[in-house]
Amino acid sequence: MDTTTDTTTDTTSDTTFWDDADRLLIRYGATFTPRVIERAAGSYVYDRQGTPILDFTSGQMSSILGHAHPAVVATVSSSVATLDHLFSGMLSAPVLGLADRLTASLPDQLSKVMLLSTGAESNEAAIKLAKLYTGRYEIVSFDRSWHGMTQGAASATFSAGRRGYGPPMPGNLALPTPNAYRSPFRTADGAYDWEAELAYGFALVDQQSAGSLAACVVEPILSSGGIIELPPGYLRRLKEMCDERGMLLVLDEAQTGLGRTGDMYAFERDGVVPDILTLSKTLGAGLPVAAVVTSAEIERVCHERGFLFYTTHVSDPLAAAVGLTVLDVIDRERLVERAGRLGGQLTERLLALQERYEVVGDVRGRGLLQGVELVQDKQSKTPADALGNAVTSACLDRGLHMNIVQLPGMGGIFRIAPPLTIAEDDLHKGIDLLEASLRAVLDSPAGV
Repeated sequence: MDTTTDTTTDTTSDTTFWDDADRLLIRYGATFTPRVIERAAGSYVYDRQGTPILDFTSGQMSSILGHAHPAVVATVSSSVATLDHLFSGMLSAPVLGLADRLTASLPDQLSKVMLLSTGAESNEAAIKLAKLYTGRYEIVSFDRSWHGMTQGAASATFSAGRRGYGPPMPGNLALPTPNAYRSPFRTADGAYDWEAELAYGFALVDQQSAGSLAACVVEPILSSGGIIELPPGYLRRLKEMCDERGMLLVLDEAQTGLGRTGDMYAFERDGVVPDILTLSKTLGAGLPVAAVVTSAEIERVCHERGFLFYTTHVSDPLAAAVGLTVLDVIDRERLVERAGRLGGQLTERLLALQERYEVVGDVRGRGLLQGVELVQDKQSKTPADALGNAVTSACLDRGLHMNIVQLPGMGGIFRIAPPLTIAEDDLHKGIDLLEASLRAVLDSPAGV
C-alpha cells in the first residue's frame, strides 16, 4: 500500500485561503504567519497539515496555561451554558469571587476592582481614573511604550502607530526607556547610569508640562518595546518622583502579571505598590479578560466625581469565571514558582548563546519573559533586521514559532514567552531549534 501523503489538495486549499484573506480582510499590522492554524493544545499549535509548531509566544503573550487547558475549557463550557453575559447594571457571584481573589493576592492598598475585556480597555479606564482623581490631564509614559490602540491608551503608546491619525490626546509626554544595552547615559567606568537618565527624563517632562501632571503609565518589563526590564531600584525612584509631583503611578502588567516573571506580580521585586494596576492578557490565559485595581480612596473620590466607564462587557460573568479559574490553576500547579525555576534555565541557555555567537548582542528579561537582541556584531551593536527576519522564518520551518520586535535604532529582538505550563523538555527543545535556525542562517551561502 502506498502510504505517501498527497499534499496537493492541502496546498491548493491553503492558496485559496490566503487569496480569500487578501480579498476579505483589513490588514491591521504585520503580515500573517504563513501557516493556516487549525487547532492548538498545550504548548503547540497545529497547521492544516497537522504539523506541530512549538508556541514560544503563548499566543499573543497571553496563554500562560497553554492552549485548551482542561480547567479553562470546562469553565467556558459551563459558563456559556449557564451564565455568560448580563446587562451591565447586573451583578453575579463570579465577579465578586474574582475581585476577592485578585485583591487577596495584592497589597492591602489595592482593594477595588473593575472587570473588563482587553488591555487597552483597562489602560483607558486607568487613565480616566487618574485624570478624574487628580483633576489633571497629562500622562507620562516611556518612549518605547505600548499600552493599547484605543484613543487614550494609544496616545500613551510611543513605540508605534502615532502617525497619520491626527492629534493624539493632549498632554502625553515621554520618558526615555531605560535600555541598559543602548542608553547613552553612562558612569565614568561605562556602567549604565539609569538614575541620571531618569532625572534627565523628568527634567524634560517638567519643562514641557503645562502644570497638569496626572499619572505615569509604565510596564515593569516593556514587551513590545523590546523586552526592556526596569533596573532594580528604578521603579521605586519613579514612584518617589511621581509622589513629589502629585502624580499617580499606573503599572500595566498585561504581560508580566500572574507569575510570568517568577513573582505573582513583577512590581513585587521592587517592593513598590502602584496607585493603579491594570491586568489583561495573562488574566484570561488567552481569552478576553482584563481588570483595573486601585485603592478605596481613589475609587471613592472618582465615584463622587461621577466616574463613568460603562461598557457592554463590564462585569461579565464569563470573564470573571475564566479569571477565577486561571488564578486557581496558577495556585494549584504552583506556576509562579515554576516560572522562576524554568526562567533560570532559560536565562542560562540564552546566555550560552550570547557567548557562542557574535550576533547575539544582549539577553534580558526574567522568568518566562525574556528577550534576545540580534546585532551585526557585539562591538558596533548595529541592528541586524535582515538576520532577525531570516532566523524567524528558519525557526518556523523547523517547527518553532518566534516573535521578533523590530524598532528604529534597535536590532531584531526575539520575545520569548512560552506558557508557564510548558514541559521542561519543550523549553529546551525550543532553544535548540532557535540555535539550529540561527546557525543555519549564518552558515547559508546567501548570507543575510
